[in-house]
Amino acid sequence: MTEFRRVTDQLSVSPQIQLDDVATASQQGFRTLINNRPDGEEPGQPTSSQMQVAAAAAGLAYVHIPVRGGPTPEQIEGVRRVVDEAEAPVLAFCRSGTRSIVTWSLGQALSGQRSREELVRLGRDAGYDLSGVLPA
Repeated sequence: MTEFRRVTDQLSVSPQIQLDDVATASQQGFRTLINNRPDGEEPGQPTSSQMQVAAAAAGLAYVHIPVRGGPTPEQIEGVRRVVDEAEAPVLAFCRSGTRSIVTWSLGQALSGQRSREELVRLGRDAGYDLSGVLPA
């Protein structure tokens, strides 16, 4: 099973989850999945459509916001809006979890919802270094 890393009460992030991890996420109380991984990035990774079917079978909402490299303003706003409006808690994932937490944290910083210091601390507590990616 893939490790789900709690960032806040509303959000956890994870490296790539597998299809059987979706039911586990539902059993652990997650209500929404955000897939930040583009299809075909790595051989053997589940496709977005496979993840969507697994999410529906597990009773989870599913959103695909694929991020390649650094997130665009539209991707940042999309993740921010999903986390703010979707049924929580939300589990966001990509290959390592980094794109997911970076995209979310940029939305939090740019909207003024959380300070840079708080976001760096939340990232560190979840195992990610956000100090070089957040605006000063």
